[in-house]
Amino acid sequence: MFKIGIIEKIDEAGMKLLDKHPNFKYELIENTHKENLIKKLPNFDGVTLRVAKLNDEILKHCKKLKVISRHGVGIDNVDLKFIKKNKIALLITSTANSLAVAEHVMYMMLSLTKGIVSYDTAVREGNFKSNINKIETFELFKKEILIAGFGRIGKNLIKRCLGFEMKVNVFDPFVDETTIKSFGGKKINKLEESIVTADFVSIHMPLNEKTKNLIDLKVLKTMKKNSIIINTARGGIINEVDLDIALKSNLIFAAGLDVFEKEPPNSDNPLLKNKKVLLSPHSATFTKECKSRMSIETVQNIIDYFENKIKPSMLVKL
Repeated sequence: MFKIGIIEKIDEAGMKLLDKHPNFKYELIENTHKENLIKKLPNFDGVTLRVAKLNDEILKHCKKLKVISRHGVGIDNVDLKFIKKNKIALLITSTANSLAVAEHVMYMMLSLTKGIVSYDTAVREGNFKSNINKIETFELFKKEILIAGFGRIGKNLIKRCLGFEMKVNVFDPFVDETTIKSFGGKKINKLEESIVTADFVSIHMPLNEKTKNLIDLKVLKTMKKNSIIINTARGGIINEVDLDIALKSNLIFAAGLDVFEKEPPNSDNPLLKNKKVLLSPHSATFTKECKSRMSIETVQNIIDYFENKIKPSMLVKL
């Protein structure tokens, strides 16, 4: 019998999957304070993990723990050095969320280019036509987008961009030119080569030492004044202070953020008051369908791991 800790509630579909397997017993842990996790987690052979953080202060107490199954693809909330040293496997839901995130990027692109928020506010306030010419809008047709990171999300995004007949450039040092070309994109070897000409930039990279503050004021100054940058990957890749300056100085047209360096962002974060940025609460994967897929995949990964059936694409190489 394997004991599994479900850290934070997941969709019922995943829980039902565990119920069907007699070799697994699970417990839901909704209190994610460090003290409670230190108390609870030593009892488990495996855990699922959403947004709670598992650092060495918690993990050093987990002598039985063999596997952590992430409800998502980000791994920055796990102490990677500790789990590598202690041979704890880390799994991700590598196929479940890409469609929802790609659609969220399109939602942000369309909302920002079509002035949706401004139009909606104008109609509700009785300004049905009086300020219609003051709201600047654009088409996606024939515009150029730079997709920075070409994993499953990038591959789903390019299909949707091509549907609008956009020109797609792709920056990803780990994906070869032939693969990118087969999807209808053009491989870019240096980020700065394409960011200068792009009408849109969509970020799909992990947060690490190389990508931290990758998009700063220096980079933003090189972008087109009518350009839009969108980040649905991880907060901290775009420097938030610099982004606010760039928007207020009209260096770029607008931005869309689903992720923040600190979540939730502090109340004094200037971007919260900046009307040129469209915000969402790290919710790109929160569609009904995606939540179900992610919970099932998170749990299936745990089951597959203990039954020695885990797919290599689900296992993080440490």
